[in-house]
Amino acid sequence: MAKKEETVVEETTEEVTEDTQGSTLFSMARKVLLANIGAVAMAQDEVEAFINKLIERGEVAEKEGRKLMEDIMAHRKKQTEEVGDELSQRIESVLNRMTVPTKKDIDSLSTKITKLGEKIDELVRGKK
Repeated sequence: MAKKEETVVEETTEEVTEDTQGSTLFSMARKVLLANIGAVAMAQDEVEAFINKLIERGEVAEKEGRKLMEDIMAHRKKQTEEVGDELSQRIESVLNRMTVPTKKDIDSLSTKITKLGEKIDELVRGKK
């Protein structure tokens, strides 16, 4: 009995360690993403303020300033999407290297376990 309990504790500890590693990875990725979003928002505010100063000084016409702002925002949006795509690919790559099962993998295993359980029940009933 003690041997079985010891094995269960070891298996549970391994699962918790793997979950913690995955959680840490996601936590770090989330923090990086939030920091980038904050930096982008600050940069956008600074660009707007700079363009507004240029317009106030008469160095740039208001129409040109608005066009410049739209161009910068479109470029920023494109870059943000590219960074998001790159981040997704890198996270997927890391998860694949860590051999973290996907939801599809877990669902497939769950189905197999259910079928095996049904077969075991049939065998037990057949022996009675």
